[in-house]
Amino acid sequence: MKSVSILLVEDNEGDILLTTEALGESKIINEITIKRDGREAIDFFESLNSKDLLPDIVLLDINLPKVSGHEVLMYLKNSEKYRHIPVIILTTSSSEKDLSKSYNNHVNCYIVKPIEANDFINAVSKIEDFWINIVSIPPR
Repeated sequence: MKSVSILLVEDNEGDILLTTEALGESKIINEITIKRDGREAIDFFESLNSKDLLPDIVLLDINLPKVSGHEVLMYLKNSEKYRHIPVIILTTSSSEKDLSKSYNNHVNCYIVKPIEANDFINAVSKIEDFWINIVSIPPR
C-alpha cells in the first residue's frame, strides 16, 4: 500500500480535525505532521537533516499566527532543497490579492475551504486523490 507524508500547517483545531479525519478515511497510509503556525513550519524544515524524509505534500493555510502562510510558501519555493514539494493552499480567504500572491509565489494549487463540514471533508479527499493517485510527484 502506498504511503504518503503530509505536512499540515493549520492553526484552526476544527479544520485540523476535519482534515485528518478526511485523510484517515482514505485507502492510502498517511503520515501527517501538524504545525500550528508558520514559524513552526519553517522551524520544521530548518531542523531536517539529510537523512530525514521530506513531506510529499504541504497543505498550508494562509492566515497563520507568527509567520503567514505566504511567508512559508516563499520560504519553500525559494529553497532549492524544498521547491519541488507540492504546496496546496487550503484557506478561508477568497481574496483575489491572496490568490494572486500565492500563484506569483509558485503555489501548486489554491483551494478555498468549503464552509460545510461534509463539503470540507469531500474537498480534502479530492485533494488527496488528485495529488497522490493522479499526479506524479518526485520521490522523497
